[in-house]
Amino acid sequence: MGNEQTHPLHETDKSIIDSLITKKTPEELDYINLARLINRYNNFPGEIEIKNDIEKILKFWKITKNQLFSNTKNIWSRNFRPSNTNKDLIGSSFDTSD
Repeated sequence: MGNEQTHPLHETDKSIIDSLITKKTPEELDYINLARLINRYNNFPGEIEIKNDIEKILKFWKITKNQLFSNTKNIWSRNFRPSNTNKDLIGSSFDTSD
């Protein structure tokens, strides 16, 4: 447990997670947010609480990671662009390649 770290964006990401965990009907931006957080924390050592919450959200939304990523790829391919006020999406590491 000594190798577990707290991510520098923990506070911001935790508030996003908390807003997603109770959403019964996710919107496009919600899918985008969850996918980018999965990518951010996937290989990060630590942040077990956030990783567990991500799994809870996937179960609550009844969606797999593969379905989520397919959905978000489709969203981006339809020219989805976050608003200028949504600075949280900067650095989302979105990859448009196949």
